[in-house]
Amino acid sequence: MRAAFCTLGCKVNQYETAALERLFAAQGFAIVPAEEQADVYVVNSCTVTAQGDRKSRRLLRRLRRKAPGAVVALCGCYPQASPQEAAAIPEADIITGSRDRAGLLSMVLAHLEDRDRPRSVRILPHEKGEPFEPLRPDTFCGHTRAFVKIQDGCERFCAYCIIPRARGPVRSKPLEELRRELDALAASGYKEVVLVGINLPSYGQDLGLRLLDAVRCACEAPGIPRVRLGSLEPELLTGADIAGMARLPGLCPQFHLSLQSGCDETLRRMRRHYDTAEYRRIAGDLRAVFPGCAITTDIMVGFPGETPEEFRASLAFAREIAFAKVHVFAYSRRPGTPADRLPGQVPEEEKACRSQEMTAAAALDRRAFLAGQVGTTARVLLENRGAAGFWEGYTPNYTPVRVTAPLCRPGELVQVLLTGAGAGWCTAVPAEHADPVQR
Repeated sequence: MRAAFCTLGCKVNQYETAALERLFAAQGFAIVPAEEQADVYVVNSCTVTAQGDRKSRRLLRRLRRKAPGAVVALCGCYPQASPQEAAAIPEADIITGSRDRAGLLSMVLAHLEDRDRPRSVRILPHEKGEPFEPLRPDTFCGHTRAFVKIQDGCERFCAYCIIPRARGPVRSKPLEELRRELDALAASGYKEVVLVGINLPSYGQDLGLRLLDAVRCACEAPGIPRVRLGSLEPELLTGADIAGMARLPGLCPQFHLSLQSGCDETLRRMRRHYDTAEYRRIAGDLRAVFPGCAITTDIMVGFPGETPEEFRASLAFAREIAFAKVHVFAYSRRPGTPADRLPGQVPEEEKACRSQEMTAAAALDRRAFLAGQVGTTARVLLENRGAAGFWEGYTPNYTPVRVTAPLCRPGELVQVLLTGAGAGWCTAVPAEHADPVQR
């Protein structure tokens, strides 16, 4: 039997898909790309935006046309957030949510055994106090770094976000389970792990722990020289957390601090839990103890009620912080969220103009950040070989690098000297080949 998986959305979804692939492979399934013919297709959905829901429905229709006799399953955040809507999708034989993902395998096996079986809809509600689901991948195809999901759920309830409904309350991976997973990844040869979660800094709230405890556990894991963090809600990082992380030599100095807006009035309407003064302080604390670190972010434009003056304030704050990289996106109405009902919805044309202006400003800061890396040395994790013969990889602060190192292999850590900067990457040479004047 052949099974194919299609993943939409975030790194947590990618981790969970990899874990499902491991379960299916252990049952004897051959895991094949979604472009190939398979007996089973699984769509692991994203519901952050209404467009994400549409993508899932389009993908299900395409798979059903391609393989009318296959078992097609829909799982993940979309059914969990909109169970009635998802249950009405005719192309899916199996519909399940974001709880008890391991149960998907038994549902698929039942349908393969009885092809005339009625459609199965099993969407379990999330409950306060439910445990962290112990899923674990054993490989990440095409990736030289491994994702490690340590947290699930969110209780922040931002005005534009459906995810608390899709993911339920905060749950955290016990440290002993994390240690076992890290040992297995080290044995598989991974040199870098990325700790991810739905609301990563809330790790440990249900266990009497803090994110720092999980980061320390990862940095102390034998055979894992680099540990990176996923997206962070800034206000959950205390000064003690930052000082503690600075004492962990394996932690990569790149921090994705979710901003969303650089205007306090907009942040209040978004129901974010910080203001620009607090964000500025946290960014400053990180830069003080991690010299040369990269601070990256997400910025939303066109949130309901965002005036031209508020947009200008957000733009000015972004330029003040001087991010290493910014993901700019326009607000998209999401039914079921408070923001969808707010007055002052910004016209699409205006959102597009603001996106272009914010993106252009972010590009200037990106170029400045990359230019500032020239002349530094760093260890680069090599990922793939470019067409021109150079290797592509990333430094600890996530600077993308193109380096000429012909005798290397993917997943190898190489010390390099960064010699030049382009619009989206830096060039480098192996440090031992650098001109002494350049060092």
